[in-house]
Amino acid sequence: MREVSIKDSMSGELRRLDPDEEVGIYACGPTVYSRIHIGNARPFVVFTLLTRFLRSEGYRARLAINVTDINDKIYTSAEAAGTNSATLASLMTEAYFEDTGRLGIGRPDAEPLATATIEPIIELIADLVEGGHAYASGGDVYFSVRSFDGYGKLSHRPMEDMEQGEGDDAGALKRDPLDFALWKAHKPGEDTSWESPWGPGRPGWHIECSAMAENEFGELPFTIHVGGSDLVFPHHENEIAQSEAARGKPLARIWMHNGMIETDQAKMSKSDGNIFQLHEAIDRYGAEAVVSYLISGHYRQPLAFGPAQLEEAVARVDRLRNFLRGRDLVTEPGEEAGSAVDRFRDALADDFNTPRAMGELFDLVRAANQDDLQGSGAAVREMLDLVGLGSLAETEGEGPDAEALALLEQRRKARTERDFEAADRIRDRLAELGWQVRDADDGATLVPIS
Repeated sequence: MREVSIKDSMSGELRRLDPDEEVGIYACGPTVYSRIHIGNARPFVVFTLLTRFLRSEGYRARLAINVTDINDKIYTSAEAAGTNSATLASLMTEAYFEDTGRLGIGRPDAEPLATATIEPIIELIADLVEGGHAYASGGDVYFSVRSFDGYGKLSHRPMEDMEQGEGDDAGALKRDPLDFALWKAHKPGEDTSWESPWGPGRPGWHIECSAMAENEFGELPFTIHVGGSDLVFPHHENEIAQSEAARGKPLARIWMHNGMIETDQAKMSKSDGNIFQLHEAIDRYGAEAVVSYLISGHYRQPLAFGPAQLEEAVARVDRLRNFLRGRDLVTEPGEEAGSAVDRFRDALADDFNTPRAMGELFDLVRAANQDDLQGSGAAVREMLDLVGLGSLAETEGEGPDAEALALLEQRRKARTERDFEAADRIRDRLAELGWQVRDADDGATLVPIS
């Protein structure tokens, strides 16, 4: 069992996971008012694969990713679509399960729905009211931010920059602009509500996750709370405040945040209209390429998005698929291939560094293409399994024959010598043989022409 360390967003320090304790991981999932975009898929992929890796190392890891199926955005989208909120949320939840299922990396251990957690939510709010950390006002219930001394310890923002956005009608009901809603009174036109000690209504966004996380893992703190960096404030800051105020102990030991996917250095978001939906990406580029793209950068860093990045991912998976086609995937790795697997795992154990891990994988592929390394096929397959790309070993049909591979090598030499005319002729000859050449920074691969 490797020592696995994760960088804690709150402290900025690397935190070692305890191998003797269950690693409970809670992730903030989608608000289901539309189909998810490829940016929404990044935390799903990263943290599902982190859980897979931890289990492969012998950790008892459990992942819960929630679904927010009651929210202001759902009401707005349902009205625009001419349907009710429950119907829209149900349809989009099913679409979310379908789209993420197509990635082929498995499902979380739990996928709680906010609407199925109403009773624990109400109980948590009642505890906060009783403890003097929350107050009822006009059928709403608000958390009193100044009652919690630790507010701001995750985002490290000054108090004056942390006013909550609750809508135009909330200001008159709050004692302090910093306060945020735990329960919202039913309003005309809203088609869902639940009974509560404060009247009919629905939960606020932040309290939903606190209740769902506690409901899934029981005694606080659980190990890791994860989510996108855009959730640090106000969502995660508010989760910390309300959970710690109610229970007198931390919500989670480690906070882990993935960077945003950016288009021209702007965060991909539905509100900005610069989205590329996950199902569209899978349809166009394939599930393996989407997964490869989403792990191509370190999870904490922003990830540039565009056709070029996805085409590069396609080339990477094509190269790996070609490498594995017809190769021995059973023989145990020899010393060199086994060392590569160890370095791959070491990279994942170091704050889940997928770019470094994939660098080790491709180094092995290059070495194995030059020398027949014992067990290189099995080693590569093991690595790919750990990052959700094991399906690349399930190759179909015949790979390139000796003639095609020889021509590919001739083309490489021609390009090295800058004889691009000869390289083009070789490319055309390969096309006649039924092979398309795909170039990438780390080499060229042959893909069957369909």
